[in-house]
Amino acid sequence: FTDIRRDGRASGPSVEATARLAAATGLPVVASGGVRDLADLEALARRAGITAAIAGRAVYEGTLDLAQALARYTASDLYP
Repeated sequence: FTDIRRDGRASGPSVEATARLAAATGLPVVASGGVRDLADLEALARRAGITAAIAGRAVYEGTLDLAQALARYTASDLYP
């Protein structure tokens, strides 16, 4: 799910909208758009049904440490 109003803006992800989509469909959802930092990933990870996030610009601009994010969130965390 990409919130095009937030994509590439580093304004924070649409946590509520993404969680509503996951709940309504019962499908795993990848959040995209607005991720700034590890706190944003943590907010997404706390919501049922959100299984991953795309964080391109945050990594490129250095607001999200990729090594730290990967150490915190691994495939085994998402799919036990």
